[in-house]
Amino acid sequence: MSTPEKALRSQRLNQITHEPHSKLDALVKAHAPFETRANFARFVVAQYLFQSELVSLYNDAELTAIVPDLPARCRAEAAEADLADLDTEVPAPVAGAVKNPSKARALGWIFVSEGSKLGAAFLIKRAVALELSETFGARHLGEPEGGRAEGWKSFVRTLDSLQFSAEEEAEVEQGAIDAFNRFTVLLEQAYSTEAEPA
Repeated sequence: MSTPEKALRSQRLNQITHEPHSKLDALVKAHAPFETRANFARFVVAQYLFQSELVSLYNDAELTAIVPDLPARCRAEAAEADLADLDTEVPAPVAGAVKNPSKARALGWIFVSEGSKLGAAFLIKRAVALELSETFGARHLGEPEGGRAEGWKSFVRTLDSLQFSAEEEAEVEQGAIDAFNRFTVLLEQAYSTEAEPA
């Protein structure tokens, strides 16, 4: 049994990802996704790229055995529909996607993806100013079935209850850090001038 003073795994993951999370937040703000629809469309490109890279994790049999509603939590299709709403082409994959991670590492990635749904509650309010909504252009920011807080709490309860070896603890932490770093790369790619259609 773990001792009470030992931080929960989810709390530890929040602590160790604080720096990459803060950097990513600052980068998102710098690109001003809510100034114009064109800016927002690029933000959706990054979201789509990230979510599409995680489709195999969200549908992984081993992970679904741990989190039964995992496939329904995936937002790749919602982001793809948003791109269509915004008359934006589906981007080509970007080299460097996560490939066949261990179970623990995969859960680190999903921790970051699921956690971003909490931040989406604030983002969707800003998207409304661009006349976008949970049914048009900003579907991927929409409220998950059963509510944001409940979905997150149930995921975290499951994550915190898993018995991990020291090696797996290191892997889940690395997965979470990798996920933030990867989203940062994809965001830069989405907003880079080279991304302009020729």
